Amino acid sequence: MQSEREQLRIAQERWEQQRLWPAVERTPERAVRFMTTSSAPVERLYTPLDLASNDYLRDIGHPGEYPYTRGIHPTGYRSKVWTMRMFAGFGTAEETNARFHYLLNQGQTGLSIAFDMPTLYGRDTDHPLVEGEFGKCGVAVSSLADMELLLDGLPLEQISTSMTINSPAAIIWAMYLVAAERRGVPWARLRGTTQNDILKEYIAQNEYIFPPEPSMQLVVDTVEFGSQQVPQWNPVSVSGYHIREAGATAAQELAFTLANGRAYVEAGIARGLNVDHFAPRISFFFNAHNDFFEEIAKYRAARRIWARLMRESYGATDERSWWLRFHTQTAGSALTAQQPEVNIVRTTIQALAAVLGGTQSLHTNSMDEALALPSEKAATIALRTQQVIAAESGVTNAVDPLGGSYLVEALTDRMEREVHAYFKAIDDQGGVIAAIRNGYFQREIADAAYRYQQEIDNRERTIVGVNAHTVKAPLEIPILAMDPEGERKHMERLRRVRRERDQALVQQRLAELRATAERGLNSMPAILNCVRAYCTLGEMCDLLRETFGVYQETVVV
Repeated sequence: MQSEREQLRIAQERWEQQRLWPAVERTPERAVRFMTTSSAPVERLYTPLDLASNDYLRDIGHPGEYPYTRGIHPTGYRSKVWTMRMFAGFGTAEETNARFHYLLNQGQTGLSIAFDMPTLYGRDTDHPLVEGEFGKCGVAVSSLADMELLLDGLPLEQISTSMTINSPAAIIWAMYLVAAERRGVPWARLRGTTQNDILKEYIAQNEYIFPPEPSMQLVVDTVEFGSQQVPQWNPVSVSGYHIREAGATAAQELAFTLANGRAYVEAGIARGLNVDHFAPRISFFFNAHNDFFEEIAKYRAARRIWARLMRESYGATDERSWWLRFHTQTAGSALTAQQPEVNIVRTTIQALAAVLGGTQSLHTNSMDEALALPSEKAATIALRTQQVIAAESGVTNAVDPLGGSYLVEALTDRMEREVHAYFKAIDDQGGVIAAIRNGYFQREIADAAYRYQQEIDNRERTIVGVNAHTVKAPLEIPILAMDPEGERKHMERLRRVRRERDQALVQQRLAELRATAERGLNSMPAILNCVRAYCTLGEMCDLLRETFGVYQETVVV
């Protein structure tokens, strides 16, 4: 008696002979490379034969059950849709605060704060090295006074807040905590995330300050402190977004992100922390690029790989430690300055992939982001995109509606195999920090980015409006205008803070922070005391620069 697999193989051969090849002879297939955004080949047809080694209960299972391939919640979005969290920040704290109030009034359900370059590099706005960078890619925050204005009137106890900050993450988080404290909001009621993923800075984004080892110490300080004092906060969001934006493939994004996640878990365990006390509050942040099915497979593979790692490699016993919870942002690098309205279509496809992949929160990029910071109109359209998907598309009715798709399951399995191959390559080099120092990640990403651009230049890959369907027409979309007096107002506030604070207390608190850093103790209590005394961001980071040193990247050739 023939096995089911043999019957399927015979049926597929019959289909090819009787149906496929006569059809191809009549109408030849397009002379293009059928491939994903990551340049991986896509076969003509996927069948159960492509899932021969896949066991449903072991590898796919039901939603809300290990290994969570189909999602961490049994009901998917039938109980609650994802958090709609538009990334925003520009100019002064007052301007960004006004944008947040506007977005909340438009139906946004979470905050996401973008900081400007001086803040990201731990400099006060009046430092000579950051002249001209005020407020251009996010909001400027130099002291607690700025944070208090930034959060003015926002319902911190009711919504979650995400902050994209890395090297100075502990300090900016401390400012948020103290601002909430002064408003009488208990830390136990605060929900949110600090990105705080310093490893990906060395790998892709380069917004680092200190060397990797003391930087990891600061990350673990926040993990330890958060698990004890701010139980609903995610102290680190392990980020693949920037890795993908730098040119990585989907598999590289996933592998390098999860490898960083492993490094944080291992650092927490090395600190003496119980894995089940901190792992449930580690979250992730992924990109949503153009290839619809590849992205969905990436998210499904991510959950399965992480669950198995946490249970089998790190001995986690709390089910929540096995969950991979993630935020998604649509791909900024996929947006074009040409025909910017077309970016609405790209963003919609990317957002739909994130939703079908089971994201917990989502930011949709605005159509004008290849040109400038988002205008109010563009940001509203981006938010409305999420709202239409949630309310009108029908994709939230069933849990994991693409589960069982031969294509999606085959891509999920392939993604998992590729990730484990990268894990081995990283481990063979001695781990993430060793691979950073020898330039492994940078070379891998650079090679992938070069290949992708070559495919565009050679017209092997079509980008609408760039190398196909181009038009010559003037841009007719509104561009964000910031308050021209904003920088002057911010500088005056910074001078007032320095003038009116208790100078003796400032020096005492900074000395305590220095002693804490030199002794390798948890820095969060000392940082919080510095913030309460209105020490500035730059003062605290300069002190840590003196203590830890400044990292210089190895040149990759």
